[in-house]
Amino acid sequence: MTALNLAKPEDLERVMRLVGDFHQEEGINQDEPVRRAAILPLLEGSPHGAVYLIGPARAPIGYVTVSFGWSIELGGMDGFIDEVYIRPGVRGRGIGSEVLLALPKALAGAGLKALHLEVDREAAKTRGLYEKLHFKPRERYMLMTRTL
Repeated sequence: MTALNLAKPEDLERVMRLVGDFHQEEGINQDEPVRRAAILPLLEGSPHGAVYLIGPARAPIGYVTVSFGWSIELGGMDGFIDEVYIRPGVRGRGIGSEVLLALPKALAGAGLKALHLEVDREAAKTRGLYEKLHFKPRERYMLMTRTL
């Protein structure tokens, strides 16, 4: 089983490297100071989210971030998987599946009622994986965003 370790302030540089790698791969343009300002509060214990390192804490092979919210419809605290990244060299070994099976169990123990994630509508393989891991599309709804 792949370890999930809650990232702490001393993990900042490891997390920054992983997030930078993910953003480069995905074509996400973000200044390093903005990225650092978004990550550090999560490592310092912000109630708004958490970063988990995947694999050995000293040499992680990826990360997953979860943002927390509240849903009356779903009965309480919910979470949104904001980013999940596994280094390319170790992909295809079931690590992502392990993480997405373990994370909901751990968070349910902390009172989370639902966990959400986004998937590209055209990414049939990824969507199939998420569905196999019990994530279900809410066909009636779509995510809409207003950037401030």
